[in-house]
Amino acid sequence: MALTGRAALLALLGTLVVLFAPRPGPAVAGVALLIVALVTVDLLLAGSVRPLRFTRSGERLVRLGESVTVELIVENPGPRRARGVLRDAWPPSAGATPRHLPLDVPAGERRRLVTTLTPTRRGDREAVTVTVRTLGPLGVAARQGSHRVPWSVRVLPPFLSRKHLPAKLSRLRELEGRHPSMIRGQGTEFDSLREYVVGDDVRSIDWRATARRDDVVVRTWRPERDRRVLIVLDTGRTSAGRVGTAPIPLAGEVPRTGGAAGARVVPGWPRLDWSMDAALLLAALASRAGDRVDFMAHDRGVRAWVSGTGRTELLSSLVNTMAPIEAELVEADSAGMVAAVMSRARRRCLVVVLTDLNPAALEEGLLPVLPRLSSRHLVLLAAVSDPQVAEMAAGRGTSELVYGAAAAEHLSAGRRRITALLRRQGVEVVDTAPEQIAPALADAYLALKAAGRL
Repeated sequence: MALTGRAALLALLGTLVVLFAPRPGPAVAGVALLIVALVTVDLLLAGSVRPLRFTRSGERLVRLGESVTVELIVENPGPRRARGVLRDAWPPSAGATPRHLPLDVPAGERRRLVTTLTPTRRGDREAVTVTVRTLGPLGVAARQGSHRVPWSVRVLPPFLSRKHLPAKLSRLRELEGRHPSMIRGQGTEFDSLREYVVGDDVRSIDWRATARRDDVVVRTWRPERDRRVLIVLDTGRTSAGRVGTAPIPLAGEVPRTGGAAGARVVPGWPRLDWSMDAALLLAALASRAGDRVDFMAHDRGVRAWVSGTGRTELLSSLVNTMAPIEAELVEADSAGMVAAVMSRARRRCLVVVLTDLNPAALEEGLLPVLPRLSSRHLVLLAAVSDPQVAEMAAGRGTSELVYGAAAAEHLSAGRRRITALLRRQGVEVVDTAPEQIAPALADAYLALKAAGRL
């Protein structure tokens, strides 16, 4: 049972009559009894909440930043009209609107109610409860009850870097020989013969074919296909740090404000989300190049594994796998990651590790075990740098700004030192700003193709 605003008003009027009546008597008692009778009758005539039946329909998948609708069918098998208000409760990060829906279902009929979800976080958003409050004909009393109506919507990564895919595919077509630009290098496949032109590498001359012709003939090459690319996503504590500016606001964020005193500056996406975006662009590009793409997420153990997926289903499988993954506030087990890669990739392949160039974490974790990995595979390490560090490094004018600049320069020097150590071990390194990590990683992959190293 629930009392409405009208019932509260009647109760207030009754109280005033009792308090200010000169002689409390039968009239006062009659007013009180009338109020009780009105509330009781209204409550008895209100539609019952318990027999209501609910079914759901709608979308199950949505990309972060987009909206989706979920329909709720309310069926009233009872003898009385169910009139009132309904609340379809979802977690705050689901972005459900409106919060309350008007309800009016005659006996024996059904009605369709629509809730719009605009999620602000990746992962599975589960419906909580459906709470219904039905009013009596006088509107002074109501019945209220809650029902569990399960439904879930998976919020996928937005894949914002797909805007770079056409340009990268154009470069890939040049490498594949669909345009006149041919390449030569170790580990490439023979494509065709053509006449020698000034500037060609003399090592590409085919002397046997030249002897049979009047002109000098060279061999042209194209990148090998059906190579293997294993993308490893570090989901440890360093991937939780927020950097850059969030292209799509995440849960709990407000728009970035100006430089007013006390204004709140919204942190960017976590490194994990930037890394996911870069991994999706690389996977799309590599699959179009004819390479086999596998994916692994790892911190203290293997969090996710995608392998053997065809080109047409690859991106769908990756975004579904990435959606529920969140950064764990634990130190990543680099030795376990290397062991997992070695057990799953026995033939030479390109291993792309998406992590952070944190000097302390890498020196104690990845660097000691990296030679074991790089001795068998070609390793490419991609990291998202923090643009705020460069801004701090330029600070001058006050002791606080100078101290911040010194700390920022110390951090940058540590990243440069770690980068040099990695490259001395034969590891390719991409370290760039959040907005550039996806296209930079794709360029590094294409460079390896062009050099014949993949």
